[in-house]
Amino acid sequence: MATIAPGWRLEVERGPDWLIVTLDCDHEHEWDSPPLADAVWEILEQHFTYRVVLDLGRVQMLHTWLLGQLVRLHHRAAAHDGVVRVCGLSERNRDVLRSCRLDGYFPSYHDRAEALFGSTTPPKPR
Repeated sequence: MATIAPGWRLEVERGPDWLIVTLDCDHEHEWDSPPLADAVWEILEQHFTYRVVLDLGRVQMLHTWLLGQLVRLHHRAAAHDGVVRVCGLSERNRDVLRSCRLDGYFPSYHDRAEALFGSTTPPKPR
């Protein structure tokens, strides 16, 4: 687990051709603004991939600075033909994405499996 600022941690897991990064925050540090985009970008470069699923299930509220970091990361990944997907958002945080008109940039998936497949419907057997 990497600490990116006091009270902010990233858990990183490797999936097939993807990294799964879980953002975790102590509630008392919720208003601190860590360099999320830079920290995740550095991890992506270390793993030689630009495809990431951000698990935001532990984030209480998507504040504007966090949305800005997500957009910055999205632009960096897109410039390298990469993908940023999010999962685990509460209904409240999904509404925040919708109201900021960022749901097109960050389609929200219920869990990691959906995000990795890129669909909310399970894959059909062949």
